[in-house]
Amino acid sequence: MHRTKRNFVPFILTIAAIVGILMTTAFAEGEAEYVSNFFSMPLSLLPPVLAIALALITKEVYTSLFLGCLVGGFLYANFNPVMGVTSTFDTLVESVGGNVALLAFLVMLGVIVVLMNRSGGSKAYGDWAKKHIKTKRGALLATMVLAIVLGVDDYFNNLTTGNVMRPVTDSHNISRAKLAYMIDSTAAPVCIMMPISSWAAAVAGVADTMEGVSGLQLFISAIPWNYYAILTLFTLVILAVFDEDFGPMKIHEDNAKKGDLYTTPERPFEGADDESKNSTKGKVADLVIPVIALIICCVSGLLYTGGFFTSDSDYFMDVMGAFADCSAPTGLMYGSFLALLFAFIFYMVRRTMNFAQFTDCIAEGFKVMVPAILILCFAWTISGVTNGLLGAKFFVADAMGAVASNFANFLPAVIFLVAVGLGFATGTSWGTFGILIPIVVSTFGVDAGTILTIGIAACLAGAVCGDHCSPISDTTILASTGAQCFHLNHVKTQLPYALTVAAVAFVNYIIAGLIQNVIVNLIIAFASMFIVLMALRATLGKDKVNARAAAK
Repeated sequence: MHRTKRNFVPFILTIAAIVGILMTTAFAEGEAEYVSNFFSMPLSLLPPVLAIALALITKEVYTSLFLGCLVGGFLYANFNPVMGVTSTFDTLVESVGGNVALLAFLVMLGVIVVLMNRSGGSKAYGDWAKKHIKTKRGALLATMVLAIVLGVDDYFNNLTTGNVMRPVTDSHNISRAKLAYMIDSTAAPVCIMMPISSWAAAVAGVADTMEGVSGLQLFISAIPWNYYAILTLFTLVILAVFDEDFGPMKIHEDNAKKGDLYTTPERPFEGADDESKNSTKGKVADLVIPVIALIICCVSGLLYTGGFFTSDSDYFMDVMGAFADCSAPTGLMYGSFLALLFAFIFYMVRRTMNFAQFTDCIAEGFKVMVPAILILCFAWTISGVTNGLLGAKFFVADAMGAVASNFANFLPAVIFLVAVGLGFATGTSWGTFGILIPIVVSTFGVDAGTILTIGIAACLAGAVCGDHCSPISDTTILASTGAQCFHLNHVKTQLPYALTVAAVAFVNYIIAGLIQNVIVNLIIAFASMFIVLMALRATLGKDKVNARAAAK
């Protein structure tokens, strides 16, 4: 009954908001007005903020995201109802059309995952893992290691790591929220520090457009100053080793120890794997070999779209150049298609399934990915409305320029905060550093030396942090999908960890702007993060003692 009532909340909010907007049309300017009065204004950030707030309050992701898109369309149209609706759907079509390759990759990966389950490979791997990975600590660290190995692309990383490690973490009663946090907080931080990755290519591509700047060299020099990424990985290790949690994550982990991996009533992936249809002939190889094939095919696809196989110059530079020029969604689409063909032949030869069972997995794999696809489509639309139609990126750039002129000594820390805010509002790391890197370079100057490197690192770190905190981030959505965790559970449980690391990173960017010594600053960063985590652990330990005393 309570659940039914709650389901009406976003619907009522939606209707009330739309009615309120339509009532304002009487005060709007003429229908011929095509330049929004809200372009590059503070209200240009309203669509994502509204969508995020409603999603967290109502737990209805799809309705909240669509309402954010619609409000953005009406702001763009200066409250003209017809133009507001048409501009919203035009942006939806354009956003989805530009990401068809990624959607195809998701569907094919979903099919491969279902195939691995139906072949019995996932169960066989889970049984093997129970014998060889005997502790919760081992399962968490193994998840982190696999995510680091797959650090070439965050989309691929989140989905593959989640699907491979899910049977292992389930066997050790690790909540789906904790699994989602582990893979999400390893994927992007590793990618943003991996010279051979799609992220390095994106950063280098933006920086290379500016005269006198070597994008790849700037990216590599910024790695040891990327405090959010470094300290996030450090935090993952500490939390795994000491088996400590705080905030909402602790509730999820306590419930997982009792056998409830989801905690909340919202558990869209529960029962997704119908073991009655799975083969009893499955071996560990039925999971491991297709996964290895998937990795090889996807990396090859990325290199192919970057022109690697048509080049005949120096091998290392060929690889770097190919990643710099690659199209990640297209490469992953090609790679997943080849991996799917391989899986088909492999399972047929192994006789773990017949042709009819294989074709049944195609439809099932698509259904598994529908929640992620819906959220991604709305998230892309909000980003398109916010930046494309309402010009929020120009508002943020102007605000940053004003702040920079007043707080020049603390500019790296300011850049970090601005990147966090923009990444959170738009849900995109790439869009954030794509907007801010030219501003950072022009603010410091190409000959600024170390302080420019710190500023670029702060920009990249803030972009990843904002991405981690945002419910409309594509990588956050894919982490939830890979872990088969209710999306808002992942967002709520990850947020305290992300904000804790962000606070320590912010302080260290203030210190870095003053000291500018990479070794000294890294030591300070690790020490400060460790002290904060140990302080939290001491507080948690005290709470446990008090709880036991109260129970007696």
